[in-house]
Amino acid sequence: MQSPWKILMVAPLFLLLSLQSSASPAYDDLSRPRDSNGHTCVGCVLVVSVIEQLAQVHNSTVQASMERLCSYLPEKLFLKTTCYLVIDKFGSDIIKLLSADMNADVVCHTLEFCKQNTGQPLCHLYPLPKETWKFTLKKARQIVKKSPILKYSRSGSDICSLPVLAKICQKIKLAIEQSVPFKDVDSDKYSVFPTLRGYHWRGRDCNDSDESVYPGRRPDNWDVHQDSNCNGIWGIDPKDGIPYEKKFCEGSQPRGIILLGDSAGAHFHISPEWITASQMSLNSFINLPTALTDELDWPQLSGVTGFLDSTVGIKKKSIYLRLWKRNHCNHRDYQNISRNGASSRNLKKFIESLSRNKMLDYPAIIIYAMIGNDVCNGKSDPVPAMTTPEKLYSNVMQTLKHLNSHLPDGSHVILYGLPDGTFLWDNLHNRYHPLGQLNKDVTYAHLYSFLNCLQVSPCHGWMSSNKTLRTLTSERAEQLSNTLKKIATSEKFTNFDLFYMDFAFHEIIQEWQKRGGQPWQLIEPVDGFHPNEVALLLFADRFWEKVQLQWPQILGKENPFNPQIKQVFGDQGGH
Repeated sequence: MQSPWKILMVAPLFLLLSLQSSASPAYDDLSRPRDSNGHTCVGCVLVVSVIEQLAQVHNSTVQASMERLCSYLPEKLFLKTTCYLVIDKFGSDIIKLLSADMNADVVCHTLEFCKQNTGQPLCHLYPLPKETWKFTLKKARQIVKKSPILKYSRSGSDICSLPVLAKICQKIKLAIEQSVPFKDVDSDKYSVFPTLRGYHWRGRDCNDSDESVYPGRRPDNWDVHQDSNCNGIWGIDPKDGIPYEKKFCEGSQPRGIILLGDSAGAHFHISPEWITASQMSLNSFINLPTALTDELDWPQLSGVTGFLDSTVGIKKKSIYLRLWKRNHCNHRDYQNISRNGASSRNLKKFIESLSRNKMLDYPAIIIYAMIGNDVCNGKSDPVPAMTTPEKLYSNVMQTLKHLNSHLPDGSHVILYGLPDGTFLWDNLHNRYHPLGQLNKDVTYAHLYSFLNCLQVSPCHGWMSSNKTLRTLTSERAEQLSNTLKKIATSEKFTNFDLFYMDFAFHEIIQEWQKRGGQPWQLIEPVDGFHPNEVALLLFADRFWEKVQLQWPQILGKENPFNPQIKQVFGDQGGH
């Protein structure tokens, strides 16, 4: 029989606890194990904080606030059921500790979700107790000393240790690691399923039983009998007997958009409603199952490949939607080959997931945007782990040679530079984090310090009170950007031309300020690191303007038959 703790680890709630921090881009090597203790600690402090604040907001007992939290969670992925199981196991101890005025840090150290190893600093999010930490922790342990839950080891116990789930876990793990769809009957790297690397990430397959049918390919016999490239255009015009694909798309220079990116390109996003007690309701967690099965990424709303309308009230469109508007023959031809934690060093682990046949497919626009993880890591001394300019040159050249062997002739590759991330500390450090807004007790400076202490920060170099370290990180980022610029101006390839574009975040800030906004409003509020949806769409707008002005050949021609395509085929099948 499985131990109670192993059974509880089936709980997707604990998946959320680990994903909250582990999905952030803190690691250069995607294959090496996560610092599970650090992520578990962050997750525990987050959830206990929410429980405590729900009780405060609703003037209720801790027991009632735990039940309230569970009632908000959806049944999908067994989230609600799991939450009640967790309450049943840990609730009584959490109630005792919070009722004794212990904060979330103390609770999680007492229950051993957080641990202070010998010789290591004490990691805490909230201000330390008025009494000494040692005394407070001893007092807390006395309160729960007879608790049965501390007898169970938490090491090595997870959902995939259950025999009945081992095979499905392995398949999901491979899909995520290799960045290919979990559900893909014909193995053409396209899917009819949205998440688990499905059509949220790349154009929707229109025939998942035929590997020769997929978005981006040149039409088979002008798609007289079937839609071989999934752009919704097929058949013959009865008026003149000419295939619609030939009539509307021939000579229109169709092309796809492909992103090679990190968590910023994948649009990593944790909803503030998930952790803000004063905003929580039954509607707060509706999108949580989708987010979990998309690795807490939202590529369907990203600045490069997003195909859904903005959720933030901004009228700007993604690069893909602009390409589609320019030429409706480009419908569904997008691929978001991005990974949380991706860098120039580990791109080779998943670049094979890129789908392009140099003989059968249309050309593509490839955006290489590894904008953070070559300088960002969570190590206590982050500088030695940063990519050197020499190593970046080698890594990028390896990527470009791979692309040259797979991309159709006439493609275009744009190398994006790295940002100057000092704006993070400058604009956020003294602002209250969503967890600190209720009681004015947690700023982003506190969050950054907590994550750095646990060595799970997305970017110790920039998310730090150490100005010298922030400056060193920006200097390395500038060196790497100059290396990319050098590659773009000096290297030549047969199947694509090469361009460089600065990641000019200061331009985005200026544009946002012209609209009456503030710089901090462009950063994800929960992680205090990633550009949010507004920023990503403003980047798409700036990208489009620069390309139109400097390299209009990248975008192809405007298709004069767009109105006729819409008249005959409507929205071309949607997504």
